[in-house]
Amino acid sequence: MSESTPWHALSQEEVFERLRTTPLGLSEDEARRRLKVWGPNRIEEEKRISPLRLFLNQFLNPLTGLLLFATALSVAIGETLDALVIVVLVLAGAVLGFYQEYRAERALEALKKMASPLATVIREGEVKTVRSEEVVPGDVLVLNAGDRVAADARVFEAVNLRVDESMLTGESTPVDKIAETLEADAPLAERVNMVFAGTVVVYGKGKAVVVATGKNTELGKIAESLQEVKTEKTPLERQLDALGRNLLVLMLVVASVVSIVGMFFWGLHPLELLLWAVSLAVAAVPEALPVVVTGSLAIGVYKMAKRNAIVKRLPAVETLGSTTYICSDKTGTMTKGEMTAVKIWVYDVTFEVTGTGYDPRGEILLGGSRVEASRIQPLYMLLLNAYNNNDSQLSNSDGKWIVRGDTTEGALKVLAVKAGVTLSLERVGEVPFSSERKRMSTLHVHQSGKVMFVKGAPEVLLPLSSKILTFNGEAVELTDEVRRRVLEVNDEFAREGLRNIAFAVKFFDHEKETVSEDDEKDLVFLGLVALIDPPRPEVKSALETCKRAGIKVSMITGDHKLTALSVAKQLGMLEEGDIVITGAELEKMSEEELTEKVERIRVYARVSPEHKLRIVKALKKRGHVVAMTGDGVNDAPALKAADVGVAMGITGTEVAKEAASMVLADDNFATIVEAVKLGREIFENIRKYLVYLLSANITELLVPLFATFMGLPIPFTATQILWVNLVTDGAPAIALSLEPGEPDLLEREPRKPNSPIFSRGETLAFLVITPLVFTLSLAFLFKLLLGNGVSVVEARTTLFTSMVLGELVLAYLFRSLRSPIYKLSPLRNKPLLLTLVLSFIVQLLILSIPPVQVALDITQISLEDFEKAVAVIATLAVTTEVAKVTLSHLEERR
Repeated sequence: MSESTPWHALSQEEVFERLRTTPLGLSEDEARRRLKVWGPNRIEEEKRISPLRLFLNQFLNPLTGLLLFATALSVAIGETLDALVIVVLVLAGAVLGFYQEYRAERALEALKKMASPLATVIREGEVKTVRSEEVVPGDVLVLNAGDRVAADARVFEAVNLRVDESMLTGESTPVDKIAETLEADAPLAERVNMVFAGTVVVYGKGKAVVVATGKNTELGKIAESLQEVKTEKTPLERQLDALGRNLLVLMLVVASVVSIVGMFFWGLHPLELLLWAVSLAVAAVPEALPVVVTGSLAIGVYKMAKRNAIVKRLPAVETLGSTTYICSDKTGTMTKGEMTAVKIWVYDVTFEVTGTGYDPRGEILLGGSRVEASRIQPLYMLLLNAYNNNDSQLSNSDGKWIVRGDTTEGALKVLAVKAGVTLSLERVGEVPFSSERKRMSTLHVHQSGKVMFVKGAPEVLLPLSSKILTFNGEAVELTDEVRRRVLEVNDEFAREGLRNIAFAVKFFDHEKETVSEDDEKDLVFLGLVALIDPPRPEVKSALETCKRAGIKVSMITGDHKLTALSVAKQLGMLEEGDIVITGAELEKMSEEELTEKVERIRVYARVSPEHKLRIVKALKKRGHVVAMTGDGVNDAPALKAADVGVAMGITGTEVAKEAASMVLADDNFATIVEAVKLGREIFENIRKYLVYLLSANITELLVPLFATFMGLPIPFTATQILWVNLVTDGAPAIALSLEPGEPDLLEREPRKPNSPIFSRGETLAFLVITPLVFTLSLAFLFKLLLGNGVSVVEARTTLFTSMVLGELVLAYLFRSLRSPIYKLSPLRNKPLLLTLVLSFIVQLLILSIPPVQVALDITQISLEDFEKAVAVIATLAVTTEVAKVTLSHLEERR
């Protein structure tokens, strides 16, 4: 016996020997000693950042620093209201960021709650109840239906023991446990002689000796991997940080240059010049940027919540929009998570069954036509068997059909109800199912005496049968040829990824009082029922949408390869060159080999938690933005490591929900596609706002420079600059972020993770040409007015009005960065339209209000001057539209 031999590959005697214990358990003294050595059976948390430190960390980014600097400048020039607004915006962003991070780190707490508070053990030969934390390696666990397993343990006694391991392995059906020794290379999902911490006993009873506690359990390993996974910044967060740094540099350079030049050309007093330069700097600071970004994301969160996608971390909305690869769990996500009978075979006819899940609406079809089960003897007897040899319960709760009991039995009961076979026969005896027997028999009172219904594995029932009921109701000898035919059908169904249950019957007279294993012979074979956890009907179209959107999808499951392959084929996931592998095959791959092949692997079967994390990391190495969907504890590390973790709201464990950044309230894969569309819409709106903001602010910075070079006086006063900033950077910008998504959003390729926010063409068109044309138009308008003898105050007022109205027009034009404005309905974005109209009216009103004229150093302008301002705005509009159309044509030619 090697020390490296895994527990499941050791015999019972070797397990007890290595653990230095016996089936009678440890002594209390030895248990206390081991508790000191191994420590409590709980998941330890890593040292956590204090809430205060988390809050202060929110201020450590360039954009926030830039805004705080602007606050200080605003106070310096006496603009306390502007300073107060900026402080409120910064604090709101900091509080929101703190809340997100505080919530995101609660996954370990949810893991700890999964541990059972009490455990039943044998110590000194007596059954005792102890706290779960006190369980130690070598303890003997007593397992009964309903128990949550306290620690990882090797089973040495099992009586019909069945455990739900879906939260750990992804296996969709409860696992039958045995006490026999297994092969050393058996993957986690196939270690049927082991029970694992956090899983639940659903049937039977057994005993197991504890081999691992606390952080050494499979659950504990997941907790450790959660601690190791670090949350990375999203592409948008990284790019906004860079933008903040660049704007800070640009603001300081321009303000400095203008101040130095202005001192010589304009003859301003140094203090007056500093006041003007500071005003220019404050105007250049995008104080509305955080609130627009946060507001856009928050609006997206609201829209997604209405569509059953609950976002916990705001930047995940944008990241989902740039997702290039989705790793999805199969059970309950791509499939309904409800076993469903899809085929019935009776000698020698195959019936199709319609309907999915536990909803009993459906029909039995033969050749596409509905059949009456009561008219076909073998079919009717098989369904009567399925209904009565069954311990599950089917009920309707608030319009949703649910099954209590074993999911396979539930599917069989639903099948019988679909066919209208609901005759309940009195049960007078039974031989229960066990993993060793692989069958279950029940004795019932029947009209002609007693009837024994038997169901189980086909390879078990076939040898116990001597006859078979034919389609016309005649019981004929089960010859070798017929047996081969049954096995052929069984193999055919299995290759389709279906799970097969066989049915048989035996009749007795009225005197028969009970049944035993001895009666399970000379049976009359009835047929087979093939079951599957069916794909959700809407998932196929969602996958097609993903394909059009340039998003690749892979299925990751704990189920068998054939089952996963069958579902993948039904969903149309596989194309030429795609790879399907198992966890065992993945285990043998090096990191380099996996990274090389990962983009072509479409289906992963029989995988463990470590595998899922490796897959996500390999995809990220290939430059993908990865979204991982899942519901079990096993998904938590990968959910946290992925760029977007998407947990299931109905079937998902608390651990998965806490580790994820988004939760699907309806557990529906198709909802992700809606979230992707919204994510793209939100990012596009943020881009539109940034184009608008930067083109306007660059113009505000360039106009004074050009005026200086042209020998003109200072074009704006400090208060005028701040007014332009107030009117154009606030409400219009926020309203622009409400623009509905363009129709072709899901036809575009995903944005590459490290690609800039704007392409080179967009930068040239919108951040160079548009501001330059706007700047030159304003500068030449200023020169023209002064050359025509207009006073400096009136010329500045015309320039000031042109600047405000021009920026309002830009807000309207930038509703799309691709389509000409005439293709967009004005009523698509009513808030923006209303904001622009009100801003226009306010701008015209202030020109005639004396107190405002004095405060802003403006005056009324003539109709002729206003016409010149309109000409400037028209030039700007035409230039911007031509730039859009040209850019769109160039992109199409690529």
